[in-house]
Amino acid sequence: MIMDLELQLNTAIKAAILAGEEILKVYQTEDFQVVSKEDFTPVTKADKNAHKKIQEILQSTQLPILSEEGIHTAFQERQKWEYYWLVDPLDGTKEFIKRNDEFTVNIALMHKTEPIAGIIYVPVFRILYAGIIGQGAYKLAYPELDCNFQELIIQGQKLPVSNNSTDFVVATSRSHMNAETQNYIDRLKTEHENLKLAAIGSALKLALIAEGSIDVYPKIGKTMEWDTASGHAILKAAGKNIYLHDLKTELVYNKKDLANPDFIAC
Repeated sequence: MIMDLELQLNTAIKAAILAGEEILKVYQTEDFQVVSKEDFTPVTKADKNAHKKIQEILQSTQLPILSEEGIHTAFQERQKWEYYWLVDPLDGTKEFIKRNDEFTVNIALMHKTEPIAGIIYVPVFRILYAGIIGQGAYKLAYPELDCNFQELIIQGQKLPVSNNSTDFVVATSRSHMNAETQNYIDRLKTEHENLKLAAIGSALKLALIAEGSIDVYPKIGKTMEWDTASGHAILKAAGKNIYLHDLKTELVYNKKDLANPDFIAC
C-alpha cells in the first residue's frame, strides 16, 4: 500500500483545527461537565466533542482510528493494521480544567509500530506544529482551516529554530512530578551547571523540544501511546527522538498494553 503522507496529514490538520474550535467553545463556558473515567483520570465535554469532530473528518481517509476517547480495538485486531491514526483529542485535560491554556490536540499517522507523521495543535494560542519524517517539521501560528503541509513549509518556521541560549532546559510535567524524576534531574545538574526547569503541560513539551527551546524531557511515570505519538513524529521529523532510558532504544507503539514505558525525549 502506497501512502500519500501529505494528503493524509492535510486531512488531519483540518481535523485538529476544527477539534480545537470545539474545545474552545467549551473552554469559554462555565460548564466543563467533568467526570472521572475508570482509571480515575478526568474527561470533559471538550474531550468528547473534539473526539467526535476528529473521528468525523478522519473517517474520509478510511484508515482505522485509535483514540483515547474512542473504542479501544482489541490487540488481536489492531496488530494487523498497517496504517492507522493514533489520537488524543484533548491532551492535558487537567491543564484544561485548571484553565492554564497548556492543552493540545494530538493526531499521529502510524505505520505499524512507528509514528510517521504528526500534528500538535495548541487551540488557545492557535499554534500548529506538524511534521512528516523525511520531509521536516514546521510551526505555524494562526493557520487557516484549509492550511496544508506545503503552506507550512512556505509560511511556517522550520524546526528546530536556532537557539542561542546557553541554558540546558529540562521540561517537567506540570501535573505529574514525582521523586524518581527529581532524582534524574538532580543527576543532570551534576552535568549541566546552567540547568533550568520548565514546568509545562501536555504534549506541548514535545513540540518545544522539536522547536529547540527545551533540551530534554525525562518521563518517569505513566503515559499512554496517544500522549506521545504525534510529538514523537514531529521530533523525528526535526532530527530528534524519544528513547527508552538507555538512550538507544526508540519508543514503539501498537503494543498489547497501550501504556508507554519510562522514556527520555531529546
